[in-house]
Amino acid sequence: MKILLTGATGYIAQRLLPVLVDAGHTIVCCVRDARRFHIEDHWQKQVTKVEVDFLKPESLINIPSDIDVVYYLIHSMSTSSGNFSEMEQQSAQNFVKGIETTDAKQIIYLSGIVNDDHLSKHLQSRKNVETILSDCSVALTTLKAGIIVGSGSASFEIMRDLVEKLPIMIAPRWLKTKCQPIAIRNVIQYLSGVLLNEQTYHQSFDIGGPDVLTFKQMLLQFAEVRKLKRHILVVPLMTPNLSSHWLYFVTSTNFSLAKNLVKSMSVEVICQPNKLGELIPIRLIPYNEAIELAFDRIDQNQVLSSWTDALTSETLREGISAYISVPQKGCFHDKRIVKLDNPDLALDNIFAIGGKRGWYYANWLWVIRGLLDKMVGGTGIRRGRKNDTDISPGEALDFWRILVADKDKKRLLLYAEMKLPGEAWLEFKINTHNELVQTATFRPLGLLGRLYWYSVLPFHAFIFKGMAKNIATKKY
Repeated sequence: MKILLTGATGYIAQRLLPVLVDAGHTIVCCVRDARRFHIEDHWQKQVTKVEVDFLKPESLINIPSDIDVVYYLIHSMSTSSGNFSEMEQQSAQNFVKGIETTDAKQIIYLSGIVNDDHLSKHLQSRKNVETILSDCSVALTTLKAGIIVGSGSASFEIMRDLVEKLPIMIAPRWLKTKCQPIAIRNVIQYLSGVLLNEQTYHQSFDIGGPDVLTFKQMLLQFAEVRKLKRHILVVPLMTPNLSSHWLYFVTSTNFSLAKNLVKSMSVEVICQPNKLGELIPIRLIPYNEAIELAFDRIDQNQVLSSWTDALTSETLREGISAYISVPQKGCFHDKRIVKLDNPDLALDNIFAIGGKRGWYYANWLWVIRGLLDKMVGGTGIRRGRKNDTDISPGEALDFWRILVADKDKKRLLLYAEMKLPGEAWLEFKINTHNELVQTATFRPLGLLGRLYWYSVLPFHAFIFKGMAKNIATKKY
């Protein structure tokens, strides 16, 4: 069977893809930027990729016509510019026009539970997209989920930040809202289970786990699983806007996503009864067990996808290709060259940078820089990294985006997604002389950019020197 997988760099698609491959299907992955999407060597015969931006109808010509099924896994809720609802509807309309010219028999759409009388803008947008997709001549199957619990999911990581960092939480009223969380494993089982199942054509199903909980109960049970004692005080004075800022500063989410999440958290997302359980009989995983399974993945360093990898700064929205060639003219540079006695050690250190390992020298200053970035609306340093040892182009790494990660060529290139009066690159490579070449490049934007560079120059003098030395010599 030939399947078109949209949103292929996203959290859900990255979990679904290996399941479809293992089932023997041929997968065509739709991505806006092919450089951001890595295909495993052992998947080369089954998986291909095409560059398609559903906001640009002319790019839909790249979609092959001989497809059997399409997974529609596109959303724009985290965008920081433009109207995400309008973008989602435009994408859906373009998608329908493109898919109607193919041989597709089924569209499978993952949406949100929309049973409340008063929907947030995010959930109303999901409902509108379903209406657009249902007008397509291709049969539509819609699965509607609430909170998805799994390692790397936005909901899981936000709860993890709250529980592990705050012994006492002063929280807004939406913590009393009820929801029906579902384990990511069950979501993938349903997504794969409805594949060409004619009994699910032109049908919509709510999917959820066996537990109905308030957000407060979810946080306290999360703490119980982690063997942490936590206290939560719900106060009525926190407005949605204040709640959004609170969530933004305490967790790794960006402000745009925090704002939309807070509005959605005031809406109850509880499943309506349906017959999907009879059509696809699976064991629904309890909430506490879903948390334990997520941490098993984290402990084994087997997190397949992270919500942060699907997010990109507006600067990089058009793709990372234009930023791979680091500019030289009109830029400031800090270049360090260190002779290596153990190149393999240095290479391992380069590819383990950030996240838990940190930045090898004066890490507390990197943390402060992340806090300052958060204060001006940036990503901050809390995003970490998906895997402790392996990284790929397009993934997030603290407040950087990975442009090049090539161990064979011994090169790692990062692009800054922090708020800056200019653009910044950080490159590590080991040359043929067994030297570590570490280069920070900054292209200033006007006078403010130049003032910024000179203001941080004293810190660069010892931070970058110490970092290069420790990468070259220190065993972790």
